[in-house]
This record gives sequence, structure tokens and C-alpha cells, in this order.
Amino acid sequence: MAANGETAPQWKTTIIASSSLRNHDTNRMLSAQQHRIRFSDSVESGVFIFPLSGTAFLLVDPQDLPERLEESGLIERINTFVQVHRNSFLLLFAPFNGTREMEIFTVIQHRFFGSNLRILPVRNNAEIVKGMLTVAKATSKPHVDSIRNRMFLARAHIIESSPVWEMLRDMP
Repeated sequence: MAANGETAPQWKTTIIASSSLRNHDTNRMLSAQQHRIRFSDSVESGVFIFPLSGTAFLLVDPQDLPERLEESGLIERINTFVQVHRNSFLLLFAPFNGTREMEIFTVIQHRFFGSNLRILPVRNNAEIVKGMLTVAKATSKPHVDSIRNRMFLARAHIIESSPVWEMLRDMP
């Protein structure tokens, strides 16, 4: 809700999606929220790109992978994705969090620790859409500037009202 009692305008953006995701339920959900989706054959399979925020999301479903992870080519695919996209997120679709999903999660975490890849475990299509939109909105202008300003004001308020800072100011 906005301060004057009206609802805030819905955030809308353009999304570039891999042609392989054309029939995926997330596209219908994003379109229903009036986001513009452009499909591209040149975007790697399973990838959503939010150009205004500079973020990219790779959707991975462990059920689509062979039993032996090493044979899937997933690590190489993620490695290429991380090299191409500066702000990269892996959407690991794991509706049940079984042992196989946890093993895949652990392997990816260990392999890409310290890289710019962030992993978002998601259980359903609604979480996929919510996760992507939350990150993309928070990292796009003017929202990122607004968040930065609020953090600056919060920091200033904490410093201003902190008894520790008062004590330090009063020291000779």
C-alpha cells in the first residue's frame, strides 16, 4: 500500500527467455503479471535474463539429469553460464528435497563456492517466479537506488541513536 492509501503500481519489466522455456508454466505466470517476455534461440537452454537489472537465472530440474551427475554436463553448463552472466542465479527446482536433490545441491555449492553464482532452491513455479522477480526488482533502477537510500538512512539512524556511538563521541 502506498502512503495515501492507494496500491503501489505493479512493477513490470522485459524478460529474455530461452526458446526452450516457451511452454514452461513460469512464462504464463509472468505474462499474467504483464511482464514482456521475448524468446531467443541464442540464449542458452533454461535461462531467463532480466536486462534492466543485469541478472540471469538458470533453471535446473534434477529430474531431467541422468543418474550420474558427472555424465549430465551440468557443471560445464553452469560454468559457461557463470562466465557469460555477471549476476548469475541458479534456480534449483527441488519440490521434495530428497537425497538426490541435496547431493546435486551440495556438489554445485562446493564446485562454485566463491564464484558469482547464487543458488536459489525452489519448490514450485510460483517460487521460481517470485524468486526471479524479487531479485530482478531489487537490483534494477530505480529500485536499487531507493533501497540504497533506505539503507543509508537506516545506518545513519542507527549511528545517531546508538549508545555506543554516544559514548565514543563523549570520550576525550
